[in-house]
Amino acid sequence: MEGKKLENFIRILKQGKPYWKYLIITGISLLAISVLNLVTPWKVRELINLLSEEDIAGKMPSIRNIALILIGAYIARAVFTYLYRYLSHVAAWKLVADMRVLVYEHLQKLSLSFYQDKQTGQLMSRAINDTAALEVLIAHAVPDLVTNILILAGTGTLLFVINPLLAALTLIPIPFLIFGGIFFVKKIQPNFRKAQATLGDLNAVVQDNISGMKEIQVFNQQKRESKRVEKRARKYTSSILRALKLSAIFHPVVEMVSSLGTVIVVGCGGLLAVRNYVSVADIVAFIMFLSLFYQPITTLARVIEDLQQAAAGAERIFELLDTQPDIVDSKGARDIGRSKGEITFKDVSFHYIPESPVLKKISFTAKPGKMIALVGPTGVGKTTIISLIARFYDPTEGQILLDGINLKDMTVASLRNQISIVLQDIFLFNGSVAENIAYGSKEASFEDIVRAAKIARAHDFIMDLPQGYDTVIGERGVKLSGGQKQRLSIARAVLRDTPILILDEATSSVDVQTEIEIQQAIQELAGSRTIIVIAHRLSTIKQADQILVLKDGEIVESGTHEELINQDGLYSQLCEVQFGA
Repeated sequence: MEGKKLENFIRILKQGKPYWKYLIITGISLLAISVLNLVTPWKVRELINLLSEEDIAGKMPSIRNIALILIGAYIARAVFTYLYRYLSHVAAWKLVADMRVLVYEHLQKLSLSFYQDKQTGQLMSRAINDTAALEVLIAHAVPDLVTNILILAGTGTLLFVINPLLAALTLIPIPFLIFGGIFFVKKIQPNFRKAQATLGDLNAVVQDNISGMKEIQVFNQQKRESKRVEKRARKYTSSILRALKLSAIFHPVVEMVSSLGTVIVVGCGGLLAVRNYVSVADIVAFIMFLSLFYQPITTLARVIEDLQQAAAGAERIFELLDTQPDIVDSKGARDIGRSKGEITFKDVSFHYIPESPVLKKISFTAKPGKMIALVGPTGVGKTTIISLIARFYDPTEGQILLDGINLKDMTVASLRNQISIVLQDIFLFNGSVAENIAYGSKEASFEDIVRAAKIARAHDFIMDLPQGYDTVIGERGVKLSGGQKQRLSIARAVLRDTPILILDEATSSVDVQTEIEIQQAIQELAGSRTIIVIAHRLSTIKQADQILVLKDGEIVESGTHEELINQDGLYSQLCEVQFGA
């Protein structure tokens, strides 16, 4: 585990390479501060020695020089302290920003299978809270550790220069402090790690509840959800307090043990001074240096605490970054440019869980410019087919071809550049209507946006909005009705102008009149691109060139609307239920 933590710290330093210049200046400043901290006790020792001499009046120039040196030391220490405190934070927060972007970009690369059992709040906690722990590492823990080591080395050397015997006596408490520090590290790390995990749980619940606030209110479950949030909030509080309790015990114990060194100096040093083995100036300087000598040891607990928090955060960050996506570009994958849009399934089987196959030996071809409809009861694999076409997943068996090229032989980016999808679960961003329609179409002009909106039969309701196309629609389009959101989603897909258009329940949230208008819009697009439609409303797909009827993960019927009606099979039964004929 210790090796893993060291490896994580090295990885963090590598990520911070662009900011090493700040860290180098910080290091120089820390070295200067450490040296300057030793000046005062040494000069006080010189002053006491001067004052102990008989001719004090003749020593005024020397006393003045000591005062000037101390003034210069204090000014220089202030300057170097500013450089250390500011530049260490510059490096730290820039690194935190880089790590947050890195985590987010990695999340974008991960396959959909990764998100199946993950909570959004947990992932947000890793991207925001855990990365913030790195600021503590770079701006506080490491500089403090370096400073303390330098001060410890410098004061320890000077103590032995002043009086080796007294210096040796001051080392008596050190083994106890080291043992206590090791014990503290072993006890506190699991508690801070647990605290970080429980904070992620709290974030997850709060995020879920905010997203589902409408459902919470309509089902009157405010008290229940408040209790869930309270439970996790108190669990986090309990976890962090358990770690802080250990810290609260360790700090005073360290201070008590380290104070024994001062007692030793006072007792033994006083005895030596009485017997004239050591001067009063040396005793005073020794006590002043001793406070500096034990300061790094007494702050060891806090430094270790910061390091443990940073280690826990780094561990969770790199655990996420080390997760590899299931869907990646194969070696030699190429950009295919704009395709014709011919999709071929060859004996494709797929399962999410090995014991529960979703698709079984699916084979069909969608010709360029044709409309293919997928129908059948819920849970027969229609949406899974769409997910396979977009390569959110790879088939368990069989092949999927685009213009005769296996999807695995083309880059994922170039494949998805061929596809526009209108999903059943519509997601709109908190921006303007125009921004949402143009999402995915960088070069679209306002005229292009309006044209796409008209094709999707969205233009009229958009013009009725307070600011028209500039109206901000709120998070997930909360200010719009279900039908309005669906039409904006269709406009977004239309504007992208890809060879393949996939519509997953595109008319599920609209009224009959709007459905007719959307059907007309789809017909306008027919012939210009390959259209794949999933629909429970069978009126939407009557004009399809080919209808594939699925049952239990298999294609059980295939043909046009008229052909399937005449077969008197499952499709005919579904039509009879919907149309009564």
